[in-house]
Amino acid sequence: MIDPIALSLGPIKVHWYGVIMGLAFFLGTYLARYNAKRAGYDPDHVLNMVVLIIPAAIICARAYYVIFEWEHYRDNLMDMFAVWKGGLAIHGGLIGGVLAGTWYIRKHRLPFLQLGDLLMPSVILGQAIGRWGNFINQEAHGGPVSAEFMSRFPAFIRDQMLIGGQYYHPTFLYESLWNLLVFGVLMLMLYRWKRFDGQVLFSYMILYSIGRFYIEGMRTDSLLIGNTLRVAQLVSLSLIVLGIVLMVIFAIRSKQVNRPHKSME
Repeated sequence: MIDPIALSLGPIKVHWYGVIMGLAFFLGTYLARYNAKRAGYDPDHVLNMVVLIIPAAIICARAYYVIFEWEHYRDNLMDMFAVWKGGLAIHGGLIGGVLAGTWYIRKHRLPFLQLGDLLMPSVILGQAIGRWGNFINQEAHGGPVSAEFMSRFPAFIRDQMLIGGQYYHPTFLYESLWNLLVFGVLMLMLYRWKRFDGQVLFSYMILYSIGRFYIEGMRTDSLLIGNTLRVAQLVSLSLIVLGIVLMVIFAIRSKQVNRPHKSME
């Protein structure tokens, strides 16, 4: 088992979870600045948004998780602040990030869909990296599997997925790899395949949610409604439908705007 504490400085303990999340935010911000500058936008807008988005995302991600796990936290209120132990719900983080980003964009009268397209590759890259924080904390894994099944994976993954003498599906790895694939698709779309504003944003909503919906069904620690309905699957399904509807609407609008007008005779 990997020690979750990366570094101890007296009473101060630096957890791998925090280090990995910090790396995810750093690389995501760097990429977003690069994409913004290449598209002709002031990259300082990205930094200004990140200053708002990161704390908003963390707070909402934690609040989202605590709300659905209230039975545990109502008798352990101080644990609500122990984010280094894990328990950051991605969908909650997305809600917080979108709210903070939208506020900044509206305040400075920036184009929402264009900036959304520029930021989404950074978001999915950060999610791909962040899943390795779950790996360190031995969370976000799936159900039990055999030693023969786990023999297909590198030793360091096998060892970390051996919990209480039982191997578990490394679903964190499945989602991380899926997110990297989506990242590649979004980058290609941004620089080669984009036909209208919002295309990358809506594609993120669809593609990420497809993977999350499937992988969530394998996990053992899902947030639930009524002990049966997996919250992440419900949200993912909603985002897939919404993303498809918006994609169709804006694709049609784009064709109508770019359609050549026939001259009057």
